[in-house]
Amino acid sequence: MAISSAGIGSGLDVSSIVSQLMALERRPLTALDTKEAKLQSQLTAYGSLKGALSSFQSAVAALANPAKFSAVTASLVDATAATVSASSAATAGSYAVEVQTLAQAHKLKSGTFATTATTVGSGTLTIQFGTYSGGVFTLNPDKAAGTITIDSSKSSLAGVRDAINAANIGVSASIVNDGTGNRLVVASKDSGVANALKITVADDDLANTDNSGLSQLVHDAATGGTTNLTQTVAAQNAALVIDGIGISKASNTVTDAIEGVTLNLLKANTPGTTTLNVARDSAGIQGAVQSFVKTYNDLNKTITDLSKYDAANKRASTLTGDATIRSLQSQLRGLFNTSLSTAGGGLSTLSDIGITFQKDGTLKLDSSKLNTVLADSTKDVSTLFAAVGKPTDSLVSFAGSTADTKNGAYALSVTQLATQGKAVGGGAAVLTIGAGSNDSLNLTVDGVAASVTLAAGTYTAAALAAELQSKINGVTALSSAGIGVTVSQSAGVLTVTSNRYGSASSAIIAGGTAGADLFGAQTETAGVDVVGSIGGNTASGSGQTLTGSGDSSGLALSVTGGAIGTRGSVSFARGYAYELDKLVGRMLENDSLLDGRMDGINASIKSIGTQREALARRLEGVEKRYRAQFTALDMMMASMTKTSNFLTQQLANLPSAGSSNQ
Repeated sequence: MAISSAGIGSGLDVSSIVSQLMALERRPLTALDTKEAKLQSQLTAYGSLKGALSSFQSAVAALANPAKFSAVTASLVDATAATVSASSAATAGSYAVEVQTLAQAHKLKSGTFATTATTVGSGTLTIQFGTYSGGVFTLNPDKAAGTITIDSSKSSLAGVRDAINAANIGVSASIVNDGTGNRLVVASKDSGVANALKITVADDDLANTDNSGLSQLVHDAATGGTTNLTQTVAAQNAALVIDGIGISKASNTVTDAIEGVTLNLLKANTPGTTTLNVARDSAGIQGAVQSFVKTYNDLNKTITDLSKYDAANKRASTLTGDATIRSLQSQLRGLFNTSLSTAGGGLSTLSDIGITFQKDGTLKLDSSKLNTVLADSTKDVSTLFAAVGKPTDSLVSFAGSTADTKNGAYALSVTQLATQGKAVGGGAAVLTIGAGSNDSLNLTVDGVAASVTLAAGTYTAAALAAELQSKINGVTALSSAGIGVTVSQSAGVLTVTSNRYGSASSAIIAGGTAGADLFGAQTETAGVDVVGSIGGNTASGSGQTLTGSGDSSGLALSVTGGAIGTRGSVSFARGYAYELDKLVGRMLENDSLLDGRMDGINASIKSIGTQREALARRLEGVEKRYRAQFTALDMMMASMTKTSNFLTQQLANLPSAGSSNQ
């Protein structure tokens, strides 16, 4: 009979013996588990380091903006009169402010209509912006006129409203029911006396000024004009007095009365005054610098915690002695040891503003030293943190740089200033425009073709220039491309000038019925780009912007005027926050040293998994072999025991020697 359970025949504890033997065999598997746990711990540590670097990069990227360190605060004692803000261009000081009137946008209302579906009329509406004064309407050349087609599908009161709003030409329309009927209300979107509305109509009923059909919407408040719409709010400028100087502005948002200061007028406070205080935002700059110190110290703590060795307890951290983390730490500290000798702000190291390294590797800020520097008008803290160029010429401004731009002081020379393309009439323009006879003009501005139709009438040269500028700038093909013109006149001769500078700037009169009358044998001149050198190397010009080459590669300067020849110099340096942002960015790139190390760890973990699977398969075979061997031993011992018992029994049954002698 076969033995079905190991150990039954021999009495051996086969399961226990095999388990103990397999425990010895599994020691390599335990070693793999230990190794994997260590690698997983390193991977987690690198993840924490990567997160800390990312947080630090976000902080220093914000500090790389020069505006962070040139902020100005502004406050008004009577905050109900206006709200106020200031840019870095503002100069510290106090101002007495009196708000006399607020700006208003021109508003007109129609007569009453029974319902919003009542038919008004069809044809075209032309809306112009300008000033009514002394019975004369003077066109605002900076506001494009707009023409709206009202066909039969839009001829209802609601349809006219929707068509005006859809045209998006600087006016809004709404319908108000005043209890006696529905009225169309048309309002200029912009306030100010120069944005009063003039509405003319080409009515399909061929009567353009009567009080029926689309002509019900005519409004021309000039002497002899027709006003079928009624004014409800007059166009009005804001009037204020600053330090005894009277100021008139079209908007309640006043941005150019005090350089760098924006006033949002809320109410008139006349005849009293309130005080406007403008001061450098030293507290904000202090906070920005403190933030820089804190974010670096946070990163330093993460690096220290991951790599330190606890000598007292003789315990290493996860990344103690790790070459990668030592390299990253060395790169960060090395950057701080680089002096910014060409920063141009009178400062070259962080210690100049009170930031120093401590023995534990952290940064410390001496706030009193920073305050002293902030109070010194010859010092510019932003140059220590941002990538900044400081030109010595007031008509040259820093426009940007790239990672290829090297720190340095570069001489600037300008051999050609940028110009605008223009078309100049060959003689005085004809001032009488007739509908269908000499009212159309074709032209191309900055490479984009446009056609305009002038309003019929007899003009002054200035009024004709304003009409032409308004109509050209109202062409959608031009405005949508960011193209505009300025039309001026001198002794009756018209000049159309592109608002763009450089070789892409042009103004070409292409014809039309008004071409010869307005410009005759015109002269057309294309714009040219600025030409010059930066640091002795030829720079590339685009419009008013010069971009350097060689060591100044990527250094962009805007030259807005001045003389031809030597134009001083530009001191450029990439500040610490800018450099740290770029350095940490490189550390976090996909192919960086940090990512390479993490990829290596992941590969090792994957290899351990493969080894574990192979070892598990081998151990399964070993255990089967052990069990088979001990089962065979058990069966053999059981057989031997059986034989022994049989022999013992047989021997016990043999006659004794004494019995055989009897």
